[in-house]
Amino acid sequence: MSWNRIEGNWKQIKGKVKEAWGELTDDELDQIAGKRDVLLGKIQEKYGIAQEEADKRIKEFEKSLD
Repeated sequence: MSWNRIEGNWKQIKGKVKEAWGELTDDELDQIAGKRDVLLGKIQEKYGIAQEEADKRIKEFEKSLD
């Protein structure tokens, strides 16, 4: 699924994001609001991983929604 579609359907997809990254709070999910770069930063911060690893995980998540 393209990120534009994810952003447009953020309210419906938010639950799946929470399943994938359970350490993200509801407030953080609201702050992300479907913006990929913000999600990337939050994942890096919460999980202490490099940008490349966070990007890889987001790409895997995108593919899982297809």
